[in-house]
Amino acid sequence: MSRVWFTADTHFNHAGARTLYRRPFDSVAAMNAGLEARWNETVGPEDDVWHLGDFALRMTPEAAAVLLGRLHGRKHLITGNNDAPAIVALPGWASVRGYAEATVDGTPLVLCHYGFRTWNGMAKGAWNLHGHSHGRLKPLPRQCDVGVDAWDFRPVSLAQILTRGRG
Repeated sequence: MSRVWFTADTHFNHAGARTLYRRPFDSVAAMNAGLEARWNETVGPEDDVWHLGDFALRMTPEAAAVLLGRLHGRKHLITGNNDAPAIVALPGWASVRGYAEATVDGTPLVLCHYGFRTWNGMAKGAWNLHGHSHGRLKPLPRQCDVGVDAWDFRPVSLAQILTRGRG
């Protein structure tokens, strides 16, 4: 049975992410390896993963394509402010867009890299899942930062979000 996962702000290969976001990795190589290992421990090959932006920085398109191919699941990219055109154009993405609305397990979702103050369906129970803030933005009700810095450096399921959430 396939599952749906959410993540954001992996910042693969971004040396500054280690200090900026206080990531507990000794090097960029260790961070990349740790993020990849935790992704693949969590996500199955047939699962869907919504990556809500800022996949990789300072990485050649060739290296990023190889990395994307090693990550489990069908990967959908919601573009972030640090996703260069070459990253957006990688052939490993099942879909690429700047914004999406979806329903998962009966829960309506608004997916964007950025956290909103208001969103479509907000008054009708829709959740806003986002990245960008690296766990530093106080969420509104039914809003969640799915970035790796807020979720033990791994993708998160809707069930985990709802359990921790502010619905």
